[in-house]
Amino acid sequence: MMFKLFSRRGITPKVAPESFLLRSKTPETIKTSSAQAFEGLEIYKLLCLLGILLGTLGCQTVGRLPAVDFKQPGWTVLEGQGVWRVKAGAPEIAGEVLLATNGAGRAFVQLTKNPFPLVIAQTTRDSWQIELPAQNKRYSGHGRPPKRMIWFFLPQALLGGRLPKGLSTQVLENRGWRVENGSTGESIEGYFNQ
Repeated sequence: MMFKLFSRRGITPKVAPESFLLRSKTPETIKTSSAQAFEGLEIYKLLCLLGILLGTLGCQTVGRLPAVDFKQPGWTVLEGQGVWRVKAGAPEIAGEVLLATNGAGRAFVQLTKNPFPLVIAQTTRDSWQIELPAQNKRYSGHGRPPKRMIWFFLPQALLGGRLPKGLSTQVLENRGWRVENGSTGESIEGYFNQ
């Protein structure tokens, strides 16, 4: 019917002639196509399994780090006042700073604007976590913490450790300190009560 419609108007359809032919399936072509389908299915299963494995192991985020108990032996706790500037030109946020470290490689830093914590950063030897309760956000991961979040590097800066490129520390008058990210302008400045 369709061919007649085209031929009446002088239009010939441009379709490959073999597309209109029905091929007969011989036992040999059935075996070949079945084997190819089976191989394709096995490869598909293998790729799916590999994807699931990489997805669960390769990009695994860290669950919530355990609560910190500063009464446990080995913790050194410093408390003081601090001012945080999120980026260059942003207003300063003043609050109370708590910094705690222990010999097992854990560190805890918190900025609180009474009665609410604004930043809670924790690191272990192989993982990190930062919470911004006012924004209802939490980020975590394995390995070294991201340099764009300078709260993780406050303990390192104050203990004279090596900082990532772009971060700097400065000793101020009256036992004060300042840590700054030169590229973003983010800074934390403060002192500890002693």
